[in-house]
Amino acid sequence: MTTVDLRESQRRGTSGAAAPRPRRAVGEALAGWGFVAPALIVVGGLTLFPGIWALVLSFRTWDGFSPPRGVGIQNYRDLAVDPALGGAALHTALYTVLFVPASVLLGLFLAVALNRRIRFIGLYRTAVFVPFVASAAATGILTTYLFSPQFGLVNNVLRVLHLPQQGWLEDGHQAMVVITIMSLWGQAAFTTVIYLAALQDIPGDTIEAARMDGANSRQVFWRVVWPQLGAVTSFVAVYQTLEAVQLFDLVYATTRGGPLDATQTIVYYVWQLAFQRLQFGYGSAVAYALFFVTLVVTIVVTITQRRAGRNP
Repeated sequence: MTTVDLRESQRRGTSGAAAPRPRRAVGEALAGWGFVAPALIVVGGLTLFPGIWALVLSFRTWDGFSPPRGVGIQNYRDLAVDPALGGAALHTALYTVLFVPASVLLGLFLAVALNRRIRFIGLYRTAVFVPFVASAAATGILTTYLFSPQFGLVNNVLRVLHLPQQGWLEDGHQAMVVITIMSLWGQAAFTTVIYLAALQDIPGDTIEAARMDGANSRQVFWRVVWPQLGAVTSFVAVYQTLEAVQLFDLVYATTRGGPLDATQTIVYYVWQLAFQRLQFGYGSAVAYALFFVTLVVTIVVTITQRRAGRNP
């Protein structure tokens, strides 16, 4: 066999062996899409289609029974003159201001406390995380049990201590504070887990070197540990802000927006518009206005934090 024949046979053998590869790649791709397709259908059916349908409804008026009627941007114009929406936005902003800093600080404090090698540390970490997986209904029942003005545990303790009892959930000035406290009981576990993971990711050699240079515990935290938690703090703050703006379940399970709409948030107001008053068009407009405001705030905060990280 000549050299030319040998090369030709090698070329044919190589091409013949490589021929099934494209078919195999196509088969693997189809198999992968076959596994992913059910989840995509469910996610698309529960998010994409309702989102598009709500956008269409935001330019119409519809009560769920009669044919929809187009109104253009009138629903969005009504947002600026709706006093109930203004009150709901104010309550949501108040809750956000109370909840976000408190959840970040409490989560950081618990993470630092749990970032130690002590006995039963696994049990302590589990106990902190348990409230996060509790349902909103369970949290609402616990809130009523603790802060009911008539038979709540907190007022019973105040009665025993001969201190003035409070209205709590029935007082318009205190109800949102109670909602914030119970939200912290459940949501602070999330920030604790995130901060704890970030703390354990900090090299121990860096901390040990700072201590060998004479830094005390406070100096080690503020000069070594805290600067490395900047990105985590930004993420936690943005995430908790989004959670605060979307507050609904705890309000629904406890106060139903009362007393006198003192705890009515934007999302709860959207639920009232759509499912109590059957104003699906206007409710969709409020929901999309909240979506765009949240999106803009998130983008601005993210860009600001990235620039601050690049230019310390």
